[in-house]
Amino acid sequence: MLNRAGTRIHVMQGEAQVASGPDTVLTTLLGSCVAACIHDKVSGVGGMNHFLLPGSCDQESGRTESFGLYLMELLINGLLQQGARRENLEAKLFGGAQTVDRLSNVGSKNAAFAERFLRMERISYLGGSLGGESGRRIEYWPHSGRARQILFAATAMPKIPVARPVRKPDAIGDVELF
Repeated sequence: MLNRAGTRIHVMQGEAQVASGPDTVLTTLLGSCVAACIHDKVSGVGGMNHFLLPGSCDQESGRTESFGLYLMELLINGLLQQGARRENLEAKLFGGAQTVDRLSNVGSKNAAFAERFLRMERISYLGGSLGGESGRRIEYWPHSGRARQILFAATAMPKIPVARPVRKPDAIGDVELF
């Protein structure tokens, strides 16, 4: 998936893209998902992924393409196939927002997974922007490793309230007809 032309490539959820060339920009939109932006500081090849859930090796779901473990490996292998060297890799992480009130914070789980993965793989982590409550648009220049983040306004990513069950009062003598 190497693109050398001066183009804008949108990375969708469940995808990883590898590109080079100073005029190529990778973009994505994130909420609780995380995008890893990784490039080789010597060869100028880089890439981005966009994952929904951390995932694991024993994942039972058939949607492994949405899981971080799969997409991190796919991105790194794609970079290595295009001439990157592991010791030259530098990463930036974005996303992991808590966009749904009071539900399990999958965004923080995604962020923690991505940071842990980079440590385990000994990939230099330069920072980025993880957490918060706002969605983001990310633009990444894989040749240089430059990244730009544009936060969405709070009204652009409304919080979804948690539905609470309504308890009906007990009524003596009521009859329910089918």
